[in-house]
Amino acid sequence: MSTAEPSDGALETRGIEPVPNSGRHARTRDLFPTWVAANITVLLLTMGATLAVSYGLALWQSLVVATVAPTVSYGLVGLIGIAGKRGGAPGMALSRAVFGQRGNLLPGSLIWVSRWGWETINAVTGAYALLTVLDIVFGIRSNTFLILVTLLLFVAATFAISGFGINAVHRCNRWAACLFAAFSLLVLGRLAAMTDWAEVLRGPAGPTHLMITGIGLIAAGGISWAPSAPDFTRYLPRGASSAAIVCCSLGGAVVVVPLTLMGAVMAVTTPDLASATDPVSFLGAVLPLWMAVPYLLIALVGMVLINAMSMYSAGFTAQSLGVRLPRPWAVAVNAVVSLLLGGVLMLVAPSFIGSFLAFLTLLAVTFSAWAGVFGADMLRRPAYDAGALLDTTRTSAYWYRGGFSPAAVTAWAIGLGCGLLFTTSDWFTGPLATGNPVGAYGLGWAATMVTSFLLYAVLPKPPVAPGAEPAEEPATMAV
Repeated sequence: MSTAEPSDGALETRGIEPVPNSGRHARTRDLFPTWVAANITVLLLTMGATLAVSYGLALWQSLVVATVAPTVSYGLVGLIGIAGKRGGAPGMALSRAVFGQRGNLLPGSLIWVSRWGWETINAVTGAYALLTVLDIVFGIRSNTFLILVTLLLFVAATFAISGFGINAVHRCNRWAACLFAAFSLLVLGRLAAMTDWAEVLRGPAGPTHLMITGIGLIAAGGISWAPSAPDFTRYLPRGASSAAIVCCSLGGAVVVVPLTLMGAVMAVTTPDLASATDPVSFLGAVLPLWMAVPYLLIALVGMVLINAMSMYSAGFTAQSLGVRLPRPWAVAVNAVVSLLLGGVLMLVAPSFIGSFLAFLTLLAVTFSAWAGVFGADMLRRPAYDAGALLDTTRTSAYWYRGGFSPAAVTAWAIGLGCGLLFTTSDWFTGPLATGNPVGAYGLGWAATMVTSFLLYAVLPKPPVAPGAEPAEEPATMAV
């Protein structure tokens, strides 16, 4: 694989190999629009409506949920992102240092497959947005052929951006974040003027345990980005401020809070929003044409970028699993899978929202198991050995026992199993999901992370590999 540095606007050919110090010219402030763009999706409106309708939460409770959830999840994303500037490599490549060269295949495979689902959900939502625009502007009704065409267009655009690499992703994210922020202010202003606030504020408060469950539901999207966080920080100088990385990663909250609240308010007059088969067509009825069309188009661009970021990371995950393809072509695997699964979800699945919420619940548990182990390891590992990360033979310092780190694999497996025991979804219900606070409050993901973190912290581990590069160079603020 080539190790060429991506110049502005150029194709990024670097794969999972660590970025040398000479190639680290990124700026910490670019992380802010990156994580803003990662949340430009109308699905947040649906989740806000779910809080109001399905969970019965009052507006102030939805505000608490919408604030706490992204603070927790994107705070975690920022903390994991610090590993990227320490090691200069993607998250699932750095994960080899934690789990071992072979052991990393276990969480890596599960995370890769989970990304298929996340990208499918976004592709379907993007296709629905395009179908809605065609309907309200041209009167073209949805049909099987049109569904497949819109899916194909969405996935093709996603593949193009993610294939070009980090510079294309950053540039598109900056423009999308600005456009979406500006137009969202218009939509929020109209919504505030047209809403019957007496009706919205009249609703009684819902159960506290459903507030906590709602936090897990909204946080799941952010937690799913944790393994990808180093992918977007590996071009930062070693001396980049860790605090700045965390603060800029909280950009996700800038979108999550208003969109979730918007969904909760809309649900007062449009309660079907919480269970709609098509999660975006309601905007055509709620908003005037001049506002609905550009808003949907901007949201469509945002969903393309979300999938582009996910596929960008998925290409690295595939390479870390041993797929011997250049990064752009490794991305193509996920593009094809999301196209096929998206067609099934739109044409066959009885409930988009039900499938989406069930997937989010299990997604949070899956990614939390990895984050717990990786986060605990970061406390003891100030740097990563670049040569050992790429050496997949027995000579690697990260080979451990037969290619596995017993402590990491054990903590990950037990944490994952523990979380599933307490988890409830439409697809799966654990035996301990009722009759206890953890299950009743929807805290399976939290039980997963805490269990894997603590187990890895106390289990005997191999020493940190010698020969790792220094943790920091003389500090320079890369903002």
